[in-house]
Amino acid sequence: MLNVTYEPLSVVPVPRAIHLLMVQRAELIEASDAVIRSERLQLPVPQVIRLLHYVRVPHNLPLPLSRRALLLRDDFTCQYCGAQPGRENLTIDHVIPRSRGGRTEWENVVVACGACNRKKGNRTPEEARMKLLHKPHRPRFWAMALLTMATNDVWRKYLNMNGTNGANGSSDP
Repeated sequence: MLNVTYEPLSVVPVPRAIHLLMVQRAELIEASDAVIRSERLQLPVPQVIRLLHYVRVPHNLPLPLSRRALLLRDDFTCQYCGAQPGRENLTIDHVIPRSRGGRTEWENVVVACGACNRKKGNRTPEEARMKLLHKPHRPRFWAMALLTMATNDVWRKYLNMNGTNGANGSSDP
């Protein structure tokens, strides 16, 4: 379920989504090929709905740093070479090494393949002459929380981590 601004709010069960559509509190954005039928009505099964009225969301909720959340934030991609060797072949790298006072926090850790992590070693990216693809950042809570549940590819475009609208503010899918 998206806010009126296309910001992800939550995952709701299909019956709840249909109820919100029927009472005109939401609009259908994405639907599956499956259909729900009743005696008088036939509806596509909603996959993404958008509320028609704004719901205020607190954005200061902390998101715990974990390997899984970091892999999701960095899209299972080495932040140095862009490789996607699979989650089992990815490591966590401290941009500023811990031995130099670097902390294990969102703004200082990235996903790296084993080769890049070994190449960088106990140096900063500048010292190792390696450039980060994306500056590490603390992800928005709601997008990350939902992304951890998002196995559906249709949902992913609405879960942009950079704070921009996944649907670019339009109702076109």
